Amino acid sequence: MKGDWVEIVVDVGGASTRTYEVAATRAGRRVEIGNRRGVVEVSEVTRTGTTVRTARFMSNRVLALVEHPVSDERGRHSDDGTG
Repeated sequence: MKGDWVEIVVDVGGASTRTYEVAATRAGRRVEIGNRRGVVEVSEVTRTGTTVRTARFMSNRVLALVEHPVSDERGRHSDDGTG
């Protein structure tokens, strides 16, 4: 859903980290997360399943993967099944 975004924190060596963000930028798009063969893949996908953009990270370097779902005007998450 437009407004959903995922924050990825990656270890880049030493004591430093880097943060990346992937967001659903238009209506009807969503953000999908996959973990396959040691690679974390975060993609923005259209209604029809076409991938718009993808970010890939080695899973042993990912420190945190935080999903931020968009909330409706009542403060509830849109995917909680109540509306």
